[in-house]
Amino acid sequence: MNERTARKVVLMRAIETADTKHEVLSEDDRLYASRSARELANWQAAEGKSEPSLHHFLQQRADLILKRLAERTPAFSSFLYRRPLMPLVTVLLPLLGFIAGAVLDRIGDPHRVDLLSAPLLLIIGWNLLVYLALIVWGLIPSKRTGWASPQLLRRLAVGKSALPRKLPAPLAAGLAQYLTDWSTLSAKLAQLRLGRAVHLAAAAFALGAIASLYARGIVNQYAAGWESTFLDAQQVHTMLSVLFAPALAVFPLQGFSLADIQALRFVQEPSPAGGARWVHLYAATLLLVVVLPRIVLAVVSGMRAGRLARNFPLDLGQPYFRLLADRVGASGPAVLRVVPYSVTVDEARHRGLASVAAMVLGEQAQLMLRPSSPYGEDAKDSLRDARLDDAGVAITAVLFSLAATPERENHGAFLDYLVRGTPRGIAVLLDESSLVERGAAQPGFDTRLEERIALWRQFCNYHKAPATVVNLLHPEKYPLDLGSGLALSTAP
Repeated sequence: MNERTARKVVLMRAIETADTKHEVLSEDDRLYASRSARELANWQAAEGKSEPSLHHFLQQRADLILKRLAERTPAFSSFLYRRPLMPLVTVLLPLLGFIAGAVLDRIGDPHRVDLLSAPLLLIIGWNLLVYLALIVWGLIPSKRTGWASPQLLRRLAVGKSALPRKLPAPLAAGLAQYLTDWSTLSAKLAQLRLGRAVHLAAAAFALGAIASLYARGIVNQYAAGWESTFLDAQQVHTMLSVLFAPALAVFPLQGFSLADIQALRFVQEPSPAGGARWVHLYAATLLLVVVLPRIVLAVVSGMRAGRLARNFPLDLGQPYFRLLADRVGASGPAVLRVVPYSVTVDEARHRGLASVAAMVLGEQAQLMLRPSSPYGEDAKDSLRDARLDDAGVAITAVLFSLAATPERENHGAFLDYLVRGTPRGIAVLLDESSLVERGAAQPGFDTRLEERIALWRQFCNYHKAPATVVNLLHPEKYPLDLGSGLALSTAP
């Protein structure tokens, strides 16, 4: 799936899951989109003499749903065709870099070439420092996005965060969720594209300085020389020999001796002879040390970004996609793995869990119920035989009873272990059935139930695992459609 299709699919998912009451997309709208998309995907597969794929189906379905919403809501249409800032940044940064490089080189005497030119030495030194930082960064694993902040990457990937006015509440909520989801999913791609733009800007900056040197040399007579309070001719000769070694090795340029350096000190009357030699040396050094490496880095970043854009890593094993795949027969049965903690699951509640699995993963869903983990036992011991990264499991859900009081050192530690160890994230199911059975007839029970739910949700959110309330004896009480009721954690 390419980036453009993935963006539309993520937007469709955000809108559908936010519109739980079917206010902006009726059930007929969704069924029509599914049927039409399935027919189009089948036709596309027949044209290409291949099997229908979930990618084709999702692409067609997203196009149909977003087009219908754009026709009904003009404000949404303006959002749909909003352009991100990245293309503008890719063009503007190199242009500004070239102009800045040309202007920076004009700081100083326009009639002389300083062998110890601070602006030119700063350009070379800074780029060498950047190369060193890139090597160190590549050797040190990190989950961060590099030097760019998440806020900057979000702005570049999705544009301004302000939503259009006059949007229905469910649609506005869906767009807000899309901005969050897409900025997270596309952070790596935005980082690569920003890196490409920055490398091109650095190369353009050096080219601007080179162009300025030669442009001024056409209309001015350069006087070459140097001056320093702390360096003598021998030290300057050594430093320049190291600095210009790559240029002298690659290009047929005239070298220099210690006597040449001594003769060019500005304590004497500057001589106009030899200015071109130093212009060529600095230009060649900037070309070899700055321009070419930066262009190579930009090409590498561009190739990586292109490969990522063509094969965007959207996890189609998530509940929303699993259910759509089930409805069109594009995949086999999905698995809901339930991990009870200090909860006894009898036959009636087992059937309730099966109903929950069918609601969030489709009628073909399978339930994998693990043995209940004893209260107080270390999660590593009770789950030592569980493959938390099992690709065949669509959702891993922890089951707690609302009759229990959450404890950080027990329930919290169990959640933390699963959140860290499950790549796709986990869901939390809070079963109210036992609590309702015991206290439904008591005065003020509804208020106490709401307070207990609020306590558990706050507790689970603190441990980065959003919770969903269910009643395993009466699962129809809390319908879960298209996976919208099961929020998944994100591994830290």
